[in-house]
Amino acid sequence: MIKNKINEPKWLALSFIAVIFCGSILLYLPWASQSGYTPYIDCLFAATSATCVTGLVPVETATHWSLFGHIVILLLIQIGGLGVMSFAVFYALVAGRKIHLRQRLVMQQAINLAEVGGVVRLFRYLLGFTFAAEGIGAIILALRWSGEMGWGKALWFGLFHSVSAFNNAGFDLMGGFKSLTGYTSDITVNLVISTLIIMGGLGFIVTYELYHYRANRKLSLHSKVVLLTTGILLLVGTLLLFAGEYDHALKDLPFGTKLLAAYFQSVTPRTAGFNTIDLTSLHLSSQLVIIMLMLIGASPGSTGGGIKTSTFAILWLAIYSQLRGKKDTEIFKRRIDTPDVMQALTIFLLFSLTMVVMTYLVSLSFPHGDLVDIAFEVASALGTVGLTLGLTPELTTLAKVFLVITMFLGRVGPLTIGFALAFKEKQPDIHWPKGKIMVG
Repeated sequence: MIKNKINEPKWLALSFIAVIFCGSILLYLPWASQSGYTPYIDCLFAATSATCVTGLVPVETATHWSLFGHIVILLLIQIGGLGVMSFAVFYALVAGRKIHLRQRLVMQQAINLAEVGGVVRLFRYLLGFTFAAEGIGAIILALRWSGEMGWGKALWFGLFHSVSAFNNAGFDLMGGFKSLTGYTSDITVNLVISTLIIMGGLGFIVTYELYHYRANRKLSLHSKVVLLTTGILLLVGTLLLFAGEYDHALKDLPFGTKLLAAYFQSVTPRTAGFNTIDLTSLHLSSQLVIIMLMLIGASPGSTGGGIKTSTFAILWLAIYSQLRGKKDTEIFKRRIDTPDVMQALTIFLLFSLTMVVMTYLVSLSFPHGDLVDIAFEVASALGTVGLTLGLTPELTTLAKVFLVITMFLGRVGPLTIGFALAFKEKQPDIHWPKGKIMVG
């Protein structure tokens, strides 16, 4: 009887909480770390970061954790990136079990699908596409690193970083909190990692439609908006970082490498967390650009976080329509429903409020920190990105707790949390008279 009172958003949130808790216990085991002991708050932080595919780390991933710890983190990234329901479906399909309506509804909620029809078929594609992309990426990276690491280590590094990149997690095994700064000019590493990030961040509905485009010759309005917005953000981000850091952080690099570094650093704030240049060396203007990209994030139904590209696009389309005096929000000769515009506005306001509140709370619990560094850290956690200006290991226990909450909210989504907790009233047939409030 109690089970029926738990709606789909609550099941989604609870599933993430359960995985995070189990992951934190596994990381707390003595054989999960090199030293045999890790404070539980750091285990909880790392488990949350991995499950919420964020990438912020309180301890150095490569040297602190053992092979067992690395495997736990990798599994948490994979489960968190695809969603707990994906693996439940995978188990059910392998076992030949029937997937019931309740499970289909949770699956629908997990990837923001508009309707429940065809959700199992989409999940089959999701799993197949994910494992194929990660496998190809792992092989290419292993081939690239085999000469400097040997085949055994190269295969493991290739797999770990491929899974981390596709799931937009940003965890790395390079050591020294350096991420991929040792491969700034490496075209193979940059293009493979950035391509995996983009593929994972587009959303499975978009990649599904692209995969079947040759047969159908059509894309949904959602896919068109996501692809257009993603392209614009990548282009604008690359140009802003390239121009802003040309004679600063990028000054010692050849022209081609400057462009490659600017492009890569434009891709990764879209919730991936890798970096090939030292972020602390950037101008404040460039750090602001990265913060904005982190908050926008990836696309609905993807492995990334943020307010999502479609939400960002709808808000700007609504503003444009208002400025033009239009009643409808339009794009590609289609009208966007008012409830969709209101939902986009709600997500934006919730994210903005969460950003302000968590920045305040972290600042309060870490009074000696710099406001820009803290805001950058909170934006990274809320957007499930993982980029940092080096603040994470220095945070107090309470500040880490606040960031754990922020990462969870960023992954599951403030709107989903709101739906999960809200008491849904039955909509009345009789409405109050309209009122007028002055705006502006």
